[in-house]
Amino acid sequence: MFNRLKMLFHIPYFWLFIICMLLVGTSISITAPYLSIYGTTVIGMSPSAFGVFMAVSSFAGVIANTIIANYSDNGMSRKWLILAALLSSACGYTSYLIFESFIGLLLSVSFFNGLGAAAMPQMFAYADESANASKSQDKTFAKSTLRSLFSLGFLIGPLFGTLLLGAFNYQGLFLGTSFIFLILACIVFLFLPKRKASVKKSVHSKPNLFFSSEMKGMIWPFIAFTLLFAVNSVNGINTPLLIINELQGTPANVGVMVALCAGLEIPLMLTFGALSTRISNQWITLIGCAAALLYYSILALSTDTWQLIGAQIFQATFVAVVMGNGLSYFSNLLPHSAGVAATMYANASTLGRLGGNLLAGFGATLVGFRYINWFCLVVLVTSIFLLFKKDKR
Repeated sequence: MFNRLKMLFHIPYFWLFIICMLLVGTSISITAPYLSIYGTTVIGMSPSAFGVFMAVSSFAGVIANTIIANYSDNGMSRKWLILAALLSSACGYTSYLIFESFIGLLLSVSFFNGLGAAAMPQMFAYADESANASKSQDKTFAKSTLRSLFSLGFLIGPLFGTLLLGAFNYQGLFLGTSFIFLILACIVFLFLPKRKASVKKSVHSKPNLFFSSEMKGMIWPFIAFTLLFAVNSVNGINTPLLIINELQGTPANVGVMVALCAGLEIPLMLTFGALSTRISNQWITLIGCAAALLYYSILALSTDTWQLIGAQIFQATFVAVVMGNGLSYFSNLLPHSAGVAATMYANASTLGRLGGNLLAGFGATLVGFRYINWFCLVVLVTSIFLLFKKDKR
């Protein structure tokens, strides 16, 4: 494993993307735990208004990602796209301190953070093309490594967020996040060379990749991964409430469960990335789905908190596969459109989280914290069916 990690540094500028992924994960997670508190207590949004705020700004990211990805794979320089996205994110987080009205904040954050959402997909696309140029045989392992560093940032970020909030209030929280994005922009500007996306010239080339015949086979995988991300989002919201309200657990039990899962995810991501040379991404994804079936079955039948804590090995496996190998799954289906592949993965993640948030809220109200897990099992079976479904071309 160590030798394979060393070999990844033969990929041009892989070291730079390691720094970028760690800092992007850290910057996002600094503010993530406090956005709902800030929106409702400082700006004065109702919980439903904050839900609308998050939904609209997330959809703006999906739209911007889709448009930018198409142009990026038609020859635009990824360096300038990444740079523009990072600067836009810095402006987006600064907007929280400038606008005090709901509409002003909604428009500003939706615009700037919508454009900023393209940073990660374009970084992955650049790294993918660098791996292709270096003839690396470990592309999936490289992507899993980068994705694990993004996850590592989510372990570091909340600690920095707590320190910034305690020392400098919300001004320090949002300015600190903006400052990290400015540092990232400087790193990209100074060290990342300008490179246009490699466009495969062919009589079959289409000006709009999202409406090409190549995309027809992507519909079912896109829906499947959207559903998988939705199920994972339901778990993040519903399971802590299940522990507290149904199993009479404590916040400490929730903390142990979350920390254990996060700690297991990163080594599992690296492990599945390393296995990708022996097992196809299709089968690795199905292994992750099988682990999720076991996990949600335990959630539905559990009688004590220790059962959920022990089951985190299955949840961590599911997350490691979907988060770590998911991007490679799309890249293998679209080998000549790195930007579009990374964007479809990112859009599936965004739409899945939105759907999962709605399902967790309304589903738990209608059927309860336990029985919603049976519905998640149905969604997982549907996803497995879609992953096996082949497009007839």
